[in-house]
Amino acid sequence: MANIILCPGQGAQIVGMGRDYFEKSDAARKVFESAGNVLGFDLAKLCFEGPDVELNKTDISQPAIYVTSIACHAAASAAGKMPTADLQFAGLSLGEYTALHLAGVFSFEDGLKLVRARGLAMQRAAEANPSTMVAVMGADEPAIEKLCADCAQGEVLVPANFNAPGQIVVSGNVNACARLTDAASAAGFRAIPLTVAGAFHSPLMQAGADAMKVELERVTFNPPRSTVYSNVTARPHTDPASIRALLVDQIIKPVRWEQTLAPLANDPAHKFVELAPGKVLTGLLKKQNRRAEVQSLASADALA
Repeated sequence: MANIILCPGQGAQIVGMGRDYFEKSDAARKVFESAGNVLGFDLAKLCFEGPDVELNKTDISQPAIYVTSIACHAAASAAGKMPTADLQFAGLSLGEYTALHLAGVFSFEDGLKLVRARGLAMQRAAEANPSTMVAVMGADEPAIEKLCADCAQGEVLVPANFNAPGQIVVSGNVNACARLTDAASAAGFRAIPLTVAGAFHSPLMQAGADAMKVELERVTFNPPRSTVYSNVTARPHTDPASIRALLVDQIIKPVRWEQTLAPLANDPAHKFVELAPGKVLTGLLKKQNRRAEVQSLASADALA
């Protein structure tokens, strides 16, 4: 049996996130206060009060989610509500950094500096290349690959997130994504253009990947104390050098969340815990196996 801790990624942010943990848990409050000291601005205020337009910026939402998830974990641990044995960690995109910190690969402070740098690097890459993302419902990987090949017309258009069976997100140039939206709808799939800063997990993020390669070399990495799954390979991470390389690749390659969860979700011996904020990963897990046993810590009420 394994206790698998699920760590949310970008998109889970919402104004007010983490406030209940901050108010009810000394351990969570210390995490938020430490984050403010490291960053040099009041991240807790942005999490609790917004505004939306600020919290949704890539360079703010990434550290905000990282800190909220770790504050949630700290509060649950202090309350004796967090599993301590047979641990495994899986984080979606940004959440992989949360997972790696919780598995002892790097310190909270170093992880926070990394996700802040990651958000800035990805924001700049997005601004340099007008681009976007489209969620496609009902298609499998071969169908998506064909749609991308047919609609690219010399532009970038690639699968970016394999979230769950029948739920794949595509990244690319704005016009290429528009062509794919029309073609997917004509093929009988549901295509939903997303409101995002740019084409994450695509070659259009190469400048961001190059910047993060430099940042990652500045941080001390330890071998993980527990299993942590890589978004790029859907397999457990191994040594520090490989982890660094895969975190660079993660920015320009697709997130294979469906492939990560499939063998885990269908093992009845496994139990899952999703950290705050939100319940996105619980929803994706249930698409793999409706009977999977999962506890959401989206609210501090879960610790009562």
